[in-house]
Amino acid sequence: MTELATMEFHPRPQAGEAKPWAFPAPERGALDNGLTVLRCHRPGQQVVAVEVVLDAPLDAEPEGLDGVATIMARAFSEGTDKHSAEEFAAELERCGATLDAHADHPGVRLSLEVPASRLAKGLGLVADALRAPAFADSEVERLVRNRLDEIPHELANPSRRAAKELAKELFPASARMSRPRQGTEETVARIDSAAVRGFYEKHVRPATATAVVVGDLTGVDLDALLADTLGAWTGSQAQPRPVPPVVADDTGRVVIVDRPGAVQTQLLLGRTGPDRHDRVWPAQVLGTYCLGGTLTSRLDRVLREEKGYTYGVRAFGQVLRSAPDGTGAAMLAISGSVDTPNTGPALDDLWTVLRTLAAEGLTDDERDVAVQNLVGVAPLKYETAAAVASTLADQVEQHLPDHYQADLYRQLAATGTVEATAAVVNAFPVDRLVTVLVGDAAQIKAPVEALGIGEVTVVTAE
Repeated sequence: MTELATMEFHPRPQAGEAKPWAFPAPERGALDNGLTVLRCHRPGQQVVAVEVVLDAPLDAEPEGLDGVATIMARAFSEGTDKHSAEEFAAELERCGATLDAHADHPGVRLSLEVPASRLAKGLGLVADALRAPAFADSEVERLVRNRLDEIPHELANPSRRAAKELAKELFPASARMSRPRQGTEETVARIDSAAVRGFYEKHVRPATATAVVVGDLTGVDLDALLADTLGAWTGSQAQPRPVPPVVADDTGRVVIVDRPGAVQTQLLLGRTGPDRHDRVWPAQVLGTYCLGGTLTSRLDRVLREEKGYTYGVRAFGQVLRSAPDGTGAAMLAISGSVDTPNTGPALDDLWTVLRTLAAEGLTDDERDVAVQNLVGVAPLKYETAAAVASTLADQVEQHLPDHYQADLYRQLAATGTVEATAAVVNAFPVDRLVTVLVGDAAQIKAPVEALGIGEVTVVTAE
């Protein structure tokens, strides 16, 4: 008889002892030209991330030129006094770097990623772009044409169209927040190189800018490197610019953007709420995550798992503009899509979730899972230099202290179930939500009206 071979099992690996972690604290300084610098040494991060925050917010755009901040941001990489647009792109490629820029309500951001061994070259290119951008007529005209080509595609996207309508509904027409961040066809078509340069000269200067540098800085004389690159950028001092308070109308109502024949309805429910300077923010983050932050959230359990209406519904808070004096605000929203015939039932169940939450509150288990997901995975979220740099830049834009993110994780871990419940119920009151539906009005209007969640208005899609 053949003897059976025996299997030898190796011992199962055991988890090591957990190490304490905190969001990294930056070192703050300034250059002679007034540029504020935040640096963060991250051993092993051989791709260095640089974020440059410019105080050029959207509400500073001249009247009738919405989108000029976006065109300016894109034009930074389209040539300087030393390189043409093609040469600038080639120089970035030679040093293995990427450079992106975008404009949003708080200001304009430039984001560079470059190998640590090529940091000097990468910073030099960014410095040239900020110090002496070409803003050539032909390049600006091309960027304007590209932007005009993008707009119809955005309007055809149901989620983008819903966001556009929600902003229009929430904010007064005179407020920049009521209009598309990157401008409309009418305003973008007016932008030329003179408009871009005028916006640049009025708002872009080192005295009101901040550079964040994160990565492995071993052997790098960053002070000398910054002095030779970004330190060569000059500009005048700036007077403090008045910032208008955020005003919004969250009277409960429904707007249907009519898309005849649509097989799905895009849902977007929103209102404004407190920003990160408010004491309620940690509890609001935790409660909102329990409501709709993941596949195990209340909204997904009902609308996705039990009813099969959707592939997923998310609740979130997104800072629009932050200010220590309380004039800032965040967008609090619920977003998802459902099949057209079930639009009414899905909204009915969504409101039932909100009402049940207000009546019964969150459970301790929901709170614990949310803390695990938000706090427990934070070290993984910030493994890259780019993730750390982006968060530090967010703190700069939102006028938060350098230790804010580290404090936030401690506050999240200490927030109780009752606090989280109160915060999310206050964030999403059932009678103070503006609901935007992008779908077939002929099929969804009557069922939605029957819900009694607010006056229903139908608008025509562009």
